[in-house]
Amino acid sequence: MTSTEVITGLKCYHCGQPCEGTLWSNDKVFCCYGCQTVFEILNENDLCEYYSLDQNPGAQQNKVNEESFAWLDDKDIRKKVVEFDSPGFARVRFYVPAIHCISCIWLLENLQKLNKGVLRSEVNFAQKTVGIDFDPASTSLGSIAIALSRIGYPPQVNLDSQDHGKKQNKDKSLVLRLAVAAFCFGNVMLFSFPEYLGLDHADRHLMRIFSFLNLALAVPVFFYSGADYFRSSLKSFKQRQINIDVPIAAGLLALFLRSSYDIISGTGPGYLDSFTGLVFFLLIGRWFQSKTYESLAFDRDFTSYFPLAVSRLTKDGWKPVIIYELRRGDQIMVRNMEIVPADSTLLDDEAYIDYSFVTGESKPVKATRATIVYAGGRLVGAPVTLVVEKKISQSHLTTLWNHDAFKKVTESKYQKTIDKAARTFTWVVIYIAAATALYWQLYRPSEMWLVLTSVLMVACPCALALAAPFTYGSMLRVFGRNQLYLKNADVVERMASIDTVVFDKTGTITHGSHPEVAFHGALDTDALRAVKLLTSASSHPLSSIVSQSIKVHSAGKILHFKEVPGKGIEGTINGHLIRAGSAGFVGARPNTDTENAYVYVAIDDLVKGYFSIRIAVRKNIKGMLQRLGRKCVALLSGDNDADRNKMRALFDPSTALLFNQGLHDKLAYVKDLQAEGKNVLMVGDGLNDAGALKQSTVGIAVTDDTGVFTPACDGILAGERLGQLDRYLALARTSSSILKTGFGISFFYNAVALSFAVTGHLTPLVAAILMPISSISVVGFSAMAVNFIAKKKLQNNNQNIRKSRLRSPS
Repeated sequence: MTSTEVITGLKCYHCGQPCEGTLWSNDKVFCCYGCQTVFEILNENDLCEYYSLDQNPGAQQNKVNEESFAWLDDKDIRKKVVEFDSPGFARVRFYVPAIHCISCIWLLENLQKLNKGVLRSEVNFAQKTVGIDFDPASTSLGSIAIALSRIGYPPQVNLDSQDHGKKQNKDKSLVLRLAVAAFCFGNVMLFSFPEYLGLDHADRHLMRIFSFLNLALAVPVFFYSGADYFRSSLKSFKQRQINIDVPIAAGLLALFLRSSYDIISGTGPGYLDSFTGLVFFLLIGRWFQSKTYESLAFDRDFTSYFPLAVSRLTKDGWKPVIIYELRRGDQIMVRNMEIVPADSTLLDDEAYIDYSFVTGESKPVKATRATIVYAGGRLVGAPVTLVVEKKISQSHLTTLWNHDAFKKVTESKYQKTIDKAARTFTWVVIYIAAATALYWQLYRPSEMWLVLTSVLMVACPCALALAAPFTYGSMLRVFGRNQLYLKNADVVERMASIDTVVFDKTGTITHGSHPEVAFHGALDTDALRAVKLLTSASSHPLSSIVSQSIKVHSAGKILHFKEVPGKGIEGTINGHLIRAGSAGFVGARPNTDTENAYVYVAIDDLVKGYFSIRIAVRKNIKGMLQRLGRKCVALLSGDNDADRNKMRALFDPSTALLFNQGLHDKLAYVKDLQAEGKNVLMVGDGLNDAGALKQSTVGIAVTDDTGVFTPACDGILAGERLGQLDRYLALARTSSSILKTGFGISFFYNAVALSFAVTGHLTPLVAAILMPISSISVVGFSAMAVNFIAKKKLQNNNQNIRKSRLRSPS
């Protein structure tokens, strides 16, 4: 039963705003019907835990117009807003500026309890966006937007930019706080000149006026510029934890209150020059930290996007092109098992698209001519041509790559260590500060506040918190520049622990850029055209080699296309059943010569012959395998053992060579190694080893101008760089040493600076200047050390790669 009363002096249970005319519901008071409605919605859906995560977490509500978001359901507008759309599954990403605390995250990630059509929701707190998967048959885009508005999180939709969230979320408040602190600091220094110059007693009234002016200037610095430190400290206390902002907040509070007391009571001029200068330099440090993180994010956006390629139609025919070079209107061809890189319109009559990377549903969806095929879908069947509708959806592909379903469950060892060390160090600083304050209060009370503040400022473990992200972030950039694209910084840490390496063979160890191909048998021109058309439909390395070796023009349509991983491909062309693959797949007698790879061809169940392919082993592979030594424990291949002798000459005698291995065999082998306590690196091409790549400690997919990849991998490596694999592993191990050294620098700095502060030889102002300098030193050391060691380890090999490119035929 809801009653309505008018009471004054109360605060809204939902948003914390003062209530004038108040509303009551379930013994809770609300400032307006909007806040009351939100509470009742949450209460009805058993979501009132929202209020236990933070005090008054909600925003003040205005009445939501039921028609305010109906325009989102317009067909043309919906097409611009959604990232993916199908009859049973759709995905949208809204920018929600009202997101501000853990309560917001909890509520928005339980959105499915408020709207039954919502399947899943995930918040990106840094960008203030919420990604929502929903069932279009059960709810509409407009209904979801209205539901968000009702609970106080109205989305902002900008149809002119896909990156509206990032642009609108650019927080300029830090710059404003810094500007206010700079203005007040400069003027406080100016008004403090009478004190600095030591004017005589006759001018004391002037000094007192200036002191009050200083206090007036310090008030906005305390309540605005430095407010974030106090808010952060209060939140940590509410959560019964302590963070690195607590000592800073304590020092600021001590300086401001003591200075205010001295000025108001007339006992002294206070320390407001130190206080305002302290906030100013602290904010400079925070600005520097935010800028370096932005730089790291920028590098991540552009260098870590894996360089997938797709065939684009040019005046010279189909040419592979890196997908970020695609533009709207480009015509592209996607082959079996390749991923669609951008939202595109289908030009063929039909195609079957596997959207399991997006929806989790592995059943292929039929697409017909002129329909939209969304980025992230994988083609199943014969090649199709599409026209790009949206410029590069690579950020969307990266989102899929980083999806929770494909993440390793191993936690970051160093992140846990840093969190624990930072908390412990903060408590140590507080204890030292308390002991220092007691000592100076007993022996020199007039200096106590300055010494206490200096201790609290200089011992802040900000540099400690920066060491890991910048060490691993610098390493990510180095790997990206050397064409190893890692999913995230945690992969670098896991790479450092690798003690066992397992390889796939075809497309990984072997490489067919310039193979010798010969056909043994009888095929007329029409048959060659059909074989070229069929093999061009497959992304398997051997199929690509055969297709490129046939110089006749192919045209036509493949019906009933089918690819059996590790076996072969088949399809009906011009009424004839064409098969190409292993001897067993086409019904041929296998060749006894083990020096080459063979692709057999059968037409209408009659074996017509075979292509012999002399595939070269990748350059620099042998040296890399020798340097790995006994770490390389196995070669797992889905092919037959024709290349056994060649592979045995490459690998260490202790390495197991296993052939005819299916998807489940490779997965089981990796699991068995992990059961023995091994940290396994699986290196494959992503075609038939996705399970093993996901199961391994680190999975790296090797690629050569192809759009084939699997989100289950942790990194994508350019094929020509495989010979550097051991150096990459060594570099990852070095990053751990660099990180430990960074920790050492941070602790050494804090120990030395703390000793000066405790003995009274360091002013708060100098301590505030030293804080950003310490952060700069750690960040600078991490970046320089990583780049120096990377240059030392990788430079010679990079020169060899450039020389081999010059020698290779074009």
